[in-house]
Amino acid sequence: MLTLERSAENPLLRPRYEEVWESRGSFNASVVREDGAFHMVYRGQSAEQAHRGVSLSLSTVGYAASEDGVHFHDRRQLIVPEHAWEAFGCEDPRVTYLDGKYYIFYTALSAYPFSPPAIKLGVALTRDFQTIEEKHPVTTFNSKAMALFPRRIDGKLAAVLSVHTDLPPAKIALALFERESDLWSPDYWEDWYAHLDSHVLPLLRSSADQVEVGAAPVETDAGWLLIYSDIQNYLRGAGRVFGIHAALLDHDDPSRVIARTQQPLLQAEAPYEMNGFVPDVAFPSGALVRDGRLDVYYGAADTGVGLASVDLKHLLRELRAKRSRPVSAVPGKKALFVRYEGNPIVAPRPELGWEARGTFNPAAVLLDDQVHLVYRALGENDTSVLGYALSRDGLTVDERPSEPIYLPREPIELAANGGGSGCEDPRLTLIDGRLYLLYTAYNGHDARIALSSIAPEDFLARRWETWERPIAVSAPEIWDKDACLFPRKVDGKFVVVHRLSVGIWIDLVEDLRDLEQHWLGGKVLLTPRPDRWDNRKVGACGPPIETEAGWLFLYHGITDPGSIYSVGATLLDLDDPTKVLARTEGPIFEPEEDYENRGVVNNVVFPCGTVVRDQKVYVYYGGADRVVGVAVADLGELVSHVRASPAGAGG
Repeated sequence: MLTLERSAENPLLRPRYEEVWESRGSFNASVVREDGAFHMVYRGQSAEQAHRGVSLSLSTVGYAASEDGVHFHDRRQLIVPEHAWEAFGCEDPRVTYLDGKYYIFYTALSAYPFSPPAIKLGVALTRDFQTIEEKHPVTTFNSKAMALFPRRIDGKLAAVLSVHTDLPPAKIALALFERESDLWSPDYWEDWYAHLDSHVLPLLRSSADQVEVGAAPVETDAGWLLIYSDIQNYLRGAGRVFGIHAALLDHDDPSRVIARTQQPLLQAEAPYEMNGFVPDVAFPSGALVRDGRLDVYYGAADTGVGLASVDLKHLLRELRAKRSRPVSAVPGKKALFVRYEGNPIVAPRPELGWEARGTFNPAAVLLDDQVHLVYRALGENDTSVLGYALSRDGLTVDERPSEPIYLPREPIELAANGGGSGCEDPRLTLIDGRLYLLYTAYNGHDARIALSSIAPEDFLARRWETWERPIAVSAPEIWDKDACLFPRKVDGKFVVVHRLSVGIWIDLVEDLRDLEQHWLGGKVLLTPRPDRWDNRKVGACGPPIETEAGWLFLYHGITDPGSIYSVGATLLDLDDPTKVLARTEGPIFEPEEDYENRGVVNNVVFPCGTVVRDQKVYVYYGGADRVVGVAVADLGELVSHVRASPAGAGG
């Protein structure tokens, strides 16, 4: 695991007890290098003092200079409270040099005792760190830690900032500006805030954690490097762990997170990080690249300034590192499936309430040679809706809107008292120029199969409002789930498989709309096998794949004891899909990784979508009812493996 290496000179800054304004702390420093000189701005914390009629420890912004970025001198106070919007403190500055100016964003405190509405952002502009030429209040809502990108992106100014740091969940978000004056325009910010979720960078790992912008983004050949703070267990109070993390953002579209560290690059361990005004804190606030290394400046225990470094190439390599793990159907034999090294490819964004608890069990469809995923999203209110993700290569996600694409709207999927309801476990099938969606509609007490559809051109154009009104196609008061359509008609009829009770049933239907009056029933296709791995329950995965050997049909089975969800496979007759030609003796895909074994429901791999590209089968699955993963198999090898199984075994 790659980590930051602390400087032997740490701490670079300590409080100066002879200077009242920084006698308690000198920390959270941001550094910029220009014309060979290093300029540091940092937070100075005073001893308790009388200020505007109250007694408090006042924060102001200090300045220091350096020739080597390590030894700083000429320390002095630079930014002090002057206006009502910053009357009770100026904290945690971030500085960026752009277009001949230094932009210093800082947290401005307008009231005491401190409260979320009084914690916003301000900015000061200077050209020489001698004179502050302008000061402006910036945001109109609770926010901290704003940092400007060091160059324009597509002609626009760009910045990252932390929103709702005191009204969790906290969100790191991106803002783009046509002109400089937009940086402090109330109209701009009111409009931006009204669409906050569309600006969020998904970096929060848990709704119990806290994230905050660390340093101004650093440009690298691989993208924009964002150093940020991730505080585990922040909302639980006890057991908080401050960690320094890194994320890589796309060069041209920094709203896209390419990669991020899974483990912290640095945590509080040194004495000067564990002992101070706020113990056990390592909080990043500045970063720059020199001599092939990334230097990170950070606050240590809210008392001093630390410096830690890492080889930039090694860090970028770590961020983009890929580790494959094959999945063997039979121990000692060649793996059938290989998990994608970047799994999970979709994970909850705790910043977004509608999918804060889980993003899993995705449908998949190939349109315009791109993979489109529609996944189940579980919100804070225990309601399931459907989200969307696009992958051009079938592995990495290139697009993922901040709003759901399908919401519960009918009585079959709306709970009378709210919560514990919604649209679950979708499957998509394209037939005869129409894209059909089958999913489980749950209203709090009844789970039924629902059917909707959309024109492919509307789907591709993201016209989600054109989804057809859903209908229930299974009987009331009988739990029926896990339904999907075959990708073509057989003998002129639609073929539907679904899980009724503990087994998989199959129906051949003339007209899908007739199912609103004549519900699914059909005949049994597969049942659990008491002496095998699928001994408790079986259900459909995604739509079957047509091959010369028959319909390749993946299904999930539950193993007891342990309630383990794994995947098996069958071959069904092409002309009579009610006939099982072969069924695997054992599972071909089982939960093994941590993200499959630990989540909302442990020990689960649950595919709802498959796509075939270049004779490779891409299986998209839910891991532990929390995330989406993808695994890839060779189609020919998979079919051969199933064909070698007994005919109709246990059907």
